Amino acid sequence: MPSGSPHHRWTLVSRVMVGVLSLLALGGVVVALASFAYGRSAARQAFDPLLVGAAQDIAESISISDGAPVIDLPVSAFGLLSLAPDDRIFYAIYGPDGALLTGYDGQDLPERSGNPAQTRYRDGTMQGDAARFVTVSRLFSERAYSGRVFVTVGQTMQARRAMALDLTRRALLLTALGGIALIVSAFVVIRSAMRPLAVLTRDLMHRDPYDLTPMQAGGPAEVTIMVGAMNRFMGRLDRQVGAMKNLISDTAHQLRTPVAAIRAQAELALEDEAQRPQRLDRLVLRTRSLGTLLDQMLSRALVIHRIDNAAPTPIDLRDIALTVLDSRDHELLAPGKDVQLQIGEDAVMALADEISLTEAVRNMLGNALRHGIAPVVVGVSVDGDIAAIWVQDTGPGPPDAVRAALGQRFERTAASKGNSAGLGLSIVAAVARAFDGQMIMANVPGGFRVSLTLPLKQQDTP
Repeated sequence: MPSGSPHHRWTLVSRVMVGVLSLLALGGVVVALASFAYGRSAARQAFDPLLVGAAQDIAESISISDGAPVIDLPVSAFGLLSLAPDDRIFYAIYGPDGALLTGYDGQDLPERSGNPAQTRYRDGTMQGDAARFVTVSRLFSERAYSGRVFVTVGQTMQARRAMALDLTRRALLLTALGGIALIVSAFVVIRSAMRPLAVLTRDLMHRDPYDLTPMQAGGPAEVTIMVGAMNRFMGRLDRQVGAMKNLISDTAHQLRTPVAAIRAQAELALEDEAQRPQRLDRLVLRTRSLGTLLDQMLSRALVIHRIDNAAPTPIDLRDIALTVLDSRDHELLAPGKDVQLQIGEDAVMALADEISLTEAVRNMLGNALRHGIAPVVVGVSVDGDIAAIWVQDTGPGPPDAVRAALGQRFERTAASKGNSAGLGLSIVAAVARAFDGQMIMANVPGGFRVSLTLPLKQQDTP
């Protein structure tokens, strides 16, 4: 099975649980090390005073007789150390010159640097086993004998290690019990937190493939954000599917009559030689009308696709007007008609899609050339915080009752029947809505103007 198969993918709950278990394992290692260190420290604090007490008892039992130290080992000194019955004991007494007075030889006397009266500890070995040693001293200042006598007492560390391990085991046992409780609690909490995702998954699995209506946004904030993103995606997909359906439906509906008419005119032209020139003229008109219809339908499909997929960018509306006029499409559409440009010197910025905006202005200009009166002016202006790109002709425009219906798909005036697809202004209206603008039709001094207005984008000041 491929590595990308869903069966090899971890669930979100398992990933979170693995993360929690990893943190708990790391914490357990830290607690174990800390517990062992604490156990060793506690054992040292418990047994070191016994060593010091035994050494001091021995030191106190030393006396001077005939100019030499006399040692009478007290039983109590070793009674304290007998609390660790499995450990061996070492003791040695050294004179001021380092000579062994009594005890076991073979252990080095601790360094005498520093304060000789200070109690000194060191770790070493006793017959191959780890041991702990302490050295204390007693000062004698008598006429017959003067100097310090050093007493070293040692003990192996089995009892210390046993105590440290016992404390570590107890700490680890408590940690393990607490860890198990945390794991169970974490599992319950994580499953509870993931329940909205399970509900969302179940709803998606049982949803009809053609159902693109928004989903209910409930649960935690993260799930709400995800559902919101999914709803926005489904909204864009719904618009794309709707546009595709409309394009297919419109194509089937709008092309049926022109294609049938073209076929009929062509057949009549073949059959009737006398009427052939007139038939060919009608055939040319029909093909031109069909070409206009196809151009506008493809233009509308392109605009709808760009609106849902292209992010708006800052655009100077003057550049759009220049692009439309520089293409010189109007010279082919309406030869001989005067088209003028009216823009200022300052940039007029708006957030939009350049291709969609260009298509909208081309349709505005084409509509004016087909149905308006020349000269036609393409202009850009600013009114407060509103930027506008407009097309104006010198005609009166359609009646007020007709203007309300213009901008809808395949809506045509009586004067434009057979000469327009009725899609030009609907493209303009769709682009305006997509970028928070408006399409405005109004009579102005000197003629009729169609404007596409957008919120003005203020230029950043350096």
